[in-house]
Amino acid sequence: MKKLFNSAGTMVDDMIDGFVTAFPQVRRGVLDPRIVVRRRHRKNPDEKVTLLIGNGSGHEPIAMGFVGQGILDANVVGDVFAAPSADLILDGIREVTGKAGSILLISRHSGDVINGRAAAMLAAEDGLRVAPLLMYDDISSAPRDRRSDRRGAPGTMFIYKILGAAAEERQPLAELVTLGAAVRERTVTLAAAINPGISPLTGAPMFSLPEGEIYLGMGVHGEPGIGRMKAGPVRDLVETMVAHLLDDRPIAAGKRVAVIVNGMGGTTMMELLTVWSEVERALTARGLRPVAPMIGSYVTTQETAGFSISLLEPDTEMLRLWCAPSETPAFPRIEVMPEDRA
Repeated sequence: MKKLFNSAGTMVDDMIDGFVTAFPQVRRGVLDPRIVVRRRHRKNPDEKVTLLIGNGSGHEPIAMGFVGQGILDANVVGDVFAAPSADLILDGIREVTGKAGSILLISRHSGDVINGRAAAMLAAEDGLRVAPLLMYDDISSAPRDRRSDRRGAPGTMFIYKILGAAAEERQPLAELVTLGAAVRERTVTLAAAINPGISPLTGAPMFSLPEGEIYLGMGVHGEPGIGRMKAGPVRDLVETMVAHLLDDRPIAAGKRVAVIVNGMGGTTMMELLTVWSEVERALTARGLRPVAPMIGSYVTTQETAGFSISLLEPDTEMLRLWCAPSETPAFPRIEVMPEDRA
């Protein structure tokens, strides 16, 4: 498959060049050109806790697309599918952290965890208040009794948005960390892949899949999950996925459930809206109240065809923050029906 790059050596920096010149909400950082920071509505970091994350590129629009008012203060951009170095993440922490402190979001993948934790330790040695917050939600990657071993998946976007909105309201560091952990414990995600994407580094498919089969539980880098199943009507696939999610984290009838339907990069909006329709049906049939959906391709793996379903059982405050206004290049407006506010 042909891809539109100048060279393997410049593809990430060329992308960031385009990003910061296209969107007025962001600019490059001062300490390193791989740091993307807020340009508009910047708050005093001595008064507001700042949020940042370091992650590999190739999954856009996450995470640099979420830099802006109400979500992230900075994103440290690594090479394709590779975590940024601890030193680079440290520069990102230095770029945005003031007396109020910062939260370093870490999606649980080995390189991200190792480098993120090392950067947080180095920042603490510099006298900076930084709290690393590990994010994990992929039920296919570890059983319930080892939740903390699970991979980070698109459900982490609940944490981005809810913590970002709370930080905008000047909530203190300790309360934000507690809130982030509470959101994490209420979130589950499961993915289904249909066709592989092509690695921009090797030009090769990222996984193989027989015709007529679907890979259930694949991670954002092509990691294995639960297994394979035969392709069929999307209703049957969604029913299977929702059943797995609610078996892992049961939700009582009558409760609200916030939903993310995320496309992997090669899935059309027509397909994703059909998936949402079936998710809404499956949840409602169980007596649940699906609310405030986020539907689109936000955590991608090049042109991989497939999607994930993420469920959050929010309390009233979490739902309010999930729907709070934000201004970033890529995060959508989330709304809840008036009858679902209570």
